[in-house]
Amino acid sequence: MNKAALNPTNNPQGATQGPPRASVGESEVAARKGVPSALRPNSQTGDGRYPIAWLTICTPYGATPTARSSCLCGWDRRAFGARKVLALITDHADHRNACPLRAPQEGRTAA
Repeated sequence: MNKAALNPTNNPQGATQGPPRASVGESEVAARKGVPSALRPNSQTGDGRYPIAWLTICTPYGATPTARSSCLCGWDRRAFGARKVLALITDHADHRNACPLRAPQEGRTAA
């Protein structure tokens, strides 16, 4: 006979089930129903602002710096090398002023 067939960890038919455990209370039912959360509601009310554009710069020691500028409007640029990364930082700042998601719409008055 095969040795693997004799090992109960490899053979599910060879495993025997132990006696039922004693249970106290309704822990299983309580777990299924859920326990009231101890977490408080979000205390940060916010001012209505949310991020729409990101500038990510990576400059590993001794390696070529890289950057990525992306926006929810579809703007997505990447740069590799110190000079191009610096130029992308400027382009990102310019895009912030020209982005259709950030620019004030016609007919809207400033507060």
